[in-house]
Amino acid sequence: MKSTVADYRYRVLCLRIVPTAGSPIYLTDHPRDLMINGHTYLSTSGYQFTGTTAAADFSPASVDIEGIAGASGITRSAVGSGLFDGARCYVFATSWIAPVEDQEPVTAGIFGKATLLDHRYRIGGVSLIDALGQSVGKTYGAQCPKVFCGTEYAGCGVSLAANTVTGTLTSVTSASVFRDAVRGEAADTFGAGTIRFTSGPNAGLKALEIKSFSGGTITTFEPFYYLPAVGNSYSMVRGCRKRLADCQARWNGSATFSNVANFGGFPWIPTGSTYAQVGQGS
Repeated sequence: MKSTVADYRYRVLCLRIVPTAGSPIYLTDHPRDLMINGHTYLSTSGYQFTGTTAAADFSPASVDIEGIAGASGITRSAVGSGLFDGARCYVFATSWIAPVEDQEPVTAGIFGKATLLDHRYRIGGVSLIDALGQSVGKTYGAQCPKVFCGTEYAGCGVSLAANTVTGTLTSVTSASVFRDAVRGEAADTFGAGTIRFTSGPNAGLKALEIKSFSGGTITTFEPFYYLPAVGNSYSMVRGCRKRLADCQARWNGSATFSNVANFGGFPWIPTGSTYAQVGQGS
């Protein structure tokens, strides 16, 4: 049973979307915008809740939303670049007369992949209970499974700030190939790292993974939603190929150090072709 419920006479639904990067989006189905806890929850202008389900028996809940790209702070570029993929969403009910954030929680979930339909978008999500109910197994392999610069328990432990650089583009070949002539790092320093733009048309969109880096030329696996331009500033994180050699000479600020103690791979486990061989006598 819920400890707090909204007054049924003035009950409205509100949705808070927290993307993987960028600022949260605040929405409400009330005819007018609501100011709650210092945040402006935008009214149903250009979007609608297409489905919200939740039950008391711990069965999976879901939340779906669709609307016109560009309305209510959900832009076409943000949806197209995948900014809302994996975003957290929180649905709650409150009274429009005296609104309180998260007064009556309805469901909390994680968005799946957002899709664009011409100038409309559609985003579907599952509840956190459903996400936690997924069976997850551990896979052993030569590569380290940890997130580079992760600070979780028993994580990578390498400093994120010390492995982040900033700069400005000096030339652009395409939306996935561009160059900063000032960069003097060795080849592949940023391979498997990430880059995000802090100015220009792609500012605020999600970071993309770097495919290769050589002589200041940066190539990403995916193209950015908008074509970058000379002079656009960026923030870039050094990469990690998840090999033992990467941990043996890890960059951390002004010097290199060994991070082998935190390496999570198992490079000495024999492959299936090795331990499945039939023994041979001498």
